[in-house]
Amino acid sequence: MPTLRAVTSLDRVSHKRTDAVWLAAHATSPQSRTLLLADLKPAILSNEARTVSSLRWFTASEIAALGLADQPRDFLGLDATGAPCFAIAATEQQLAASQSGQPFVDLRTLMVQGQVAPEELSIAGCARALADWHANCRHCGRCGAATEVTDGGWRCKCHACGKEHFPRTDPVVIMLVTHGDKCLISHEPRFKDIQTRMFSTLAGFLEPGEDVEHAVRREVKEEVGLEVSSVRYQESQPWPFPYSLMIGCRAEAIAMDLTLDPNEIAEARWIGRDELEVMLAGRHPEGLTLPGKHAIARKLLQAFLTG
Repeated sequence: MPTLRAVTSLDRVSHKRTDAVWLAAHATSPQSRTLLLADLKPAILSNEARTVSSLRWFTASEIAALGLADQPRDFLGLDATGAPCFAIAATEQQLAASQSGQPFVDLRTLMVQGQVAPEELSIAGCARALADWHANCRHCGRCGAATEVTDGGWRCKCHACGKEHFPRTDPVVIMLVTHGDKCLISHEPRFKDIQTRMFSTLAGFLEPGEDVEHAVRREVKEEVGLEVSSVRYQESQPWPFPYSLMIGCRAEAIAMDLTLDPNEIAEARWIGRDELEVMLAGRHPEGLTLPGKHAIARKLLQAFLTG
């Protein structure tokens, strides 16, 4: 499994989200735990050698001491002990003023470092996705009036026109294209600096009126000019950048001749299992790299390698 995945350790108790009295009581209870986000970056704790890290959870009294007791909170769920878990999204400026004294680290960095447990990465990803959605849903898309956050962060209500808004998830197809014993990897123009030799699988957003199979065929045709015969679903992954669901598929190409869209793909190449194994081990002679263990793209490639 990718190290960033669905949250399984928290009971979302979604039927309690509409109970404002219950949420308020649990937010201030001594058992409550709150994750702080500074400009979408979670607070973390590390050992002295900085080889192991974890999320930094704050108690209700610590939140009050930081002057954040009145800050809106997103309810994440109850942990295995029944303790309520929340998240507060603030700015770095706010938290600097509150002297929280905690390091805040970008979620992508935490994923790449591999020092935070997968379940904690997933919780941070859920909190990040909710916070990002709130930042983009401050006004109603229908009438433009300001919205109010309710249901523990899981709904926004426009009191001007009555429109209700719910957390959005953008579906994305991500597919490994194969032809017999070869698979296709590609390099996007957006990969810069240290990622100049990063290759991955093809991916693209679903469009209105599409199913997964059609989106796979369309994206493969648009990006590399290939016709696809069969499309098979493998697995999915939540991806909180900002709030997507990656739908992992395998697609079998009819032929191997490539016609690249230069706006989307800078380079693409067919590779066999031997070369893929070398790339997954980080020993490619040309310095080519693949996505890390946090990404579903790597799982698709590993599945092809093992058959």
